[in-house]
Amino acid sequence: MTAKKIVFIGAGSVVFTQGLLADIFAFPELKDVHIALHDIDAERLATAHGAARFIAGERRAAPRITAHADRREALEGADFVINIVQVGMREATRTDFEVPARHGVRQTIGDTLGVGGIFRALRTFPLLKALGEDIAAVCPDAWLLNYTNPMAMNVQYLARATGLTRVVGLCHSVFWTMHDLAELVGVPFEEVRYHAAGVNHQAWVLRFEHNGQDLYPRLDELIAGDAQLRRRVRVDMYRRLGYYPTETSEHSSEYVPWYLHHDSEIDRLRLSVGEYLGIVDENVAAYEETRRALAAGEPLAFESTMEYAPQIIHSITTGTPRTVYGNVPNHGLIDNLPSDGTVEVPCLVDALGVQPTRVGALPPQCAALNRTYLSMNDLVVRAAVEDEPRHIRHAAMTDPSTAATLTVEAIWDLCDDMVRAHGDLLQPSLRATLGH
Repeated sequence: MTAKKIVFIGAGSVVFTQGLLADIFAFPELKDVHIALHDIDAERLATAHGAARFIAGERRAAPRITAHADRREALEGADFVINIVQVGMREATRTDFEVPARHGVRQTIGDTLGVGGIFRALRTFPLLKALGEDIAAVCPDAWLLNYTNPMAMNVQYLARATGLTRVVGLCHSVFWTMHDLAELVGVPFEEVRYHAAGVNHQAWVLRFEHNGQDLYPRLDELIAGDAQLRRRVRVDMYRRLGYYPTETSEHSSEYVPWYLHHDSEIDRLRLSVGEYLGIVDENVAAYEETRRALAAGEPLAFESTMEYAPQIIHSITTGTPRTVYGNVPNHGLIDNLPSDGTVEVPCLVDALGVQPTRVGALPPQCAALNRTYLSMNDLVVRAAVEDEPRHIRHAAMTDPSTAATLTVEAIWDLCDDMVRAHGDLLQPSLRATLGH
């Protein structure tokens, strides 16, 4: 079997790269793969290269590892492309929080919906278009495994702007939600059977079972008896909607109009406004520690991630069947969501590739929230594809949390300020300020 070539785009995201490589090299069939690392930051690329060599040695793997400043050179002949780029890095993320905060908009993570999600998407789309063109030119049969947020918007843009079809967005939210729920109800995760579907960061646990028995009643008992457990957003949403959402409370609070707008709810549900800025600082510190350890010749601390990309690569390479959760164009997978939106559903993976499964209709209350989410996504993608800056403002007007906080005039002012702040990171047609 010919060794597969796996390309990391944005390999300078060193901590995440390390975890994925640790998982890849843990598979005996993948110990001789070609790992091609690409990043535009030479220092981070060198750090990723050194970390990859160290992890390969620790895993007793014998891969070919190459580092590339040129993206198309890295992609030549690739079988799999893992995208983990964050355009603008820490500085752009701070802008995503600080400018909206000056307008009175609260965010916790800011990477999926809301003003932060909109502008993270808009500064990522030019990179995705160029990446899609490169893949089409030098490795058209490769699978693009996207980890970059906002996941649903990025996958929808890739489908609409690049024509690539072997694209799947990957996120760990379903896996870790079920892992933590199993621990909460006291059942080994390996014995839990579950089925979830919806949109990224707002999918719903439709079935949660052990030995054929529904585990939701046990969860209900635990929630009823624990006042502190009830002080979490997604527990509050579950109690009212009847289905548990598959992302953290900090994430979940941003996708609905009910929580961040109210001081009392922030206190009741223990929400940390601006939390992601601390996470970003922790990631930078972890990168600096990796760089220091490599320079000092010290061992690196790394661990397996249980991410889906290594599992997909192994299944396609060996034919081993697995089920993962992927973000893909709907195209009839969920009946009561828009057909061209990006949905998160169970996917069979084997030698034939990633094959999404049809879910049918979601519970109507869950689909209603998902439709609002996808409507906002669609407007952001249209802004870029149609070169229509007004759609940026329409998306912010449609976003539940932003609309609950600001008047429409204030929303347009905020979008103008965000356009000015991000400047050259946006495609030229979207840099206009429109006033009101």
